[in-house]
Amino acid sequence: MYPLFNLNYLIFMLPAFILMIATQWYVKAAYQRWSRVASRGQMTGLQAAQRLIQSAALYNVRVEEIPGHMTDHYDPRSKTLRLSQGTARTPSVAALAIAAHELGHAIQDQEGYLPLKFRAAIVPAVNIGSYLGWFFIFVGLFFNATNLAVLGLVFFSGGVVFALATLPVELNASARARTLLANSGLIWGNEEEKGVNAVLNAAALTYVAALVTAILQLLYYANLIFGRRR
Repeated sequence: MYPLFNLNYLIFMLPAFILMIATQWYVKAAYQRWSRVASRGQMTGLQAAQRLIQSAALYNVRVEEIPGHMTDHYDPRSKTLRLSQGTARTPSVAALAIAAHELGHAIQDQEGYLPLKFRAAIVPAVNIGSYLGWFFIFVGLFFNATNLAVLGLVFFSGGVVFALATLPVELNASARARTLLANSGLIWGNEEEKGVNAVLNAAALTYVAALVTAILQLLYYANLIFGRRR
């Protein structure tokens, strides 16, 4: 039996581990800093979301508060913007940035933004492929069945496709968030604009890190499978 995880795995994944740790630190630092800076408009994330929904004519979108830390998301199935308690109740620059970013997804949904539709369409296949990929790679290596292992690699590559599809969706949502906040007058001056950019850039970096991690993991398993053939 050939181990799925060995020293080579650490060699392949070390850059991803370092990037993930650095990203988590950066996101935490940006959020903590700008969640302590009150916006001059003194609007909570919930109030800002309601204002932005009106200004963007998203009349079919509702807002609700959910428990948890940084659990903010937009649900296209129910047309619901869900804000964590920290975002919904806090009149901070960070809260404005997060609420506007999630509303960026709502606008994408309303406009039928193609990358968002593509990402949603591949979710079932990616979920199934992630399980089948591990299984086929493991069985293929165990029984020295290269074709089965390669099939597992193909299934496993769905995670890379999903991470790649997610990146433009998130970057576009952040760009829309900046426009929403600027046009609505909810941010005041260069300092608040700087804070919004810092929070949105930190969030974007997490998706870059996820893509790098998915690619390196795929390359490791490819090396594991095709390296044995040599």
